[in-house]
Order: sequence, then C-alpha cells, then structure tokens
Amino acid sequence: MNAVELTAPAKLTLSLRITGVRPDGYHLLEAEMVTIDLADRLVVEPGDGLVVVDAGAGIIADSEGSPGAADVPTGGDNLVARALDLAGRRARVTLHKSIPAGAGLGGGSADAAAILRWAGFDDERRAAQLGADVAFCLRGGRARVTGIGEIIEPLPFERRAFTLCTPPFACSTAAVYRAWDELGGPAGVAGNDLEAAALALEPGLGGFRDALAEATGQRPRLAGSGSTWFVEGAYPGPGRRVAQTTPSLQVA
Repeated sequence: MNAVELTAPAKLTLSLRITGVRPDGYHLLEAEMVTIDLADRLVVEPGDGLVVVDAGAGIIADSEGSPGAADVPTGGDNLVARALDLAGRRARVTLHKSIPAGAGLGGGSADAAAILRWAGFDDERRAAQLGADVAFCLRGGRARVTGIGEIIEPLPFERRAFTLCTPPFACSTAAVYRAWDELGGPAGVAGNDLEAAALALEPGLGGFRDALAEATGQRPRLAGSGSTWFVEGAYPGPGRRVAQTTPSLQVA
C-alpha cells in the first residue's frame, strides 16, 4: 500500500430535534445536516499507529504515548482506530487536525468516515455504531438524519455560506445529552433542542453567542451539542470562520 491522503470535511447541524429516548438510553433525533469545507487531512500508509498533528502547532499526540491534547485520544478509543477495526483494515494514520475537537462539528466522525470511504466500507447503519454522526459524514452533502443518526435521507444540495464562532473550550456530547435529560428535555427556541443543556453545562457559551449576534445582527444557532455557534451568511472577522457547503462525498 502506498501512502494515500484523505480529506475529512466537517458537518454542520442546521437543526436538531430530539424525538425520544430508546430503552438503552440512546436519543432519537430529527436533524438537518450539511457538509462544509472545513476539513481534517489524513495520511494513510503501511504500518500501525496514529499520530495527531495540530494544523498550526505540530504534533500534539501519538499512540506511542507522547504528550497529547486531552480532547484527541490516540489509543483504541479514537474513532480512526475504531473505523479501521470495523473495516477490517490496518494502517498507520497521521491525522492533521483543523476541525476543533468538542466543537459540535463532527471532527472525530469525519475522520472515521474518511477511513471507511478509503476502505470501501459503505454500510451507514454499521458506521453509526461508531458514533451518531459517522453515518452522515460517510455520505455527506445535505440530508435529513433520523433514528440515532443511522437513517440518512439525502436532500437536494444547496450552496450556502455560514459563519462559525468556536470558543476555546470543548463541549462533551455525552455530558450535554445528560444535562438535557436532567433539565426535563427542553425544546430549543432556535431550532436546536440541546442549546439550553449546553448553556447549563458551559455558561461561558452565552458570551460567544452574544458577541456573534452583535457582529452579524442575527440570532446564532448552536452546532450540534456545541461549542460552535453559527449564523447563515459570510461575516469574516476576528474569531470567526466562514465556511461553504459542499456536495455529497463519493464512497470509494
């Protein structure tokens, strides 16, 4: 096997409604997701192991035990390693991170989906066993997503721009869902049922939401379980990133 470079684009959750909770504790949802042009880069080559490289700061972690970022595991729990196991493949992967961890943009899921595409694995329901967003990231484009994330209904592609504001801290998806349960399952007034739970867990999110609102004149929405806020349209500026939607991804 020669070295291969893969692109793992982020996803943006435009709306998220929680429609129920299964007996096993998994939450059922109805969401609209799109792929955006913010992306990680993976280099896959012969061997074993995982190296994670921050796009602007050099190596931050590897599976051999080098010091790493707390939000990017490099052992068997990393979604890249789990995707290789699911596809029955072995490889050494160098992951160049541009998608912030814990930002609600599906960075880990995008990385796993890139590996599955490389391996020729296209079973979306099995892919969702790795994480709720992996199935959508495997397909990409624009879709209505239901179940626990494993049911993907493609929607017509729309070219749109969004402005993202990601705080310098992460939100734990599991913790946000637990907080939503503890709050009694509130509905989100801006289209994301997890917003109140994320704010209860990380009150500092509110300041970033308000700053983005002031800069754009729009009411920001929370991306997934957070921590990213976004508005539609291009509003470049300090602490903000403009992203464009991209079409569906070709499964190898």
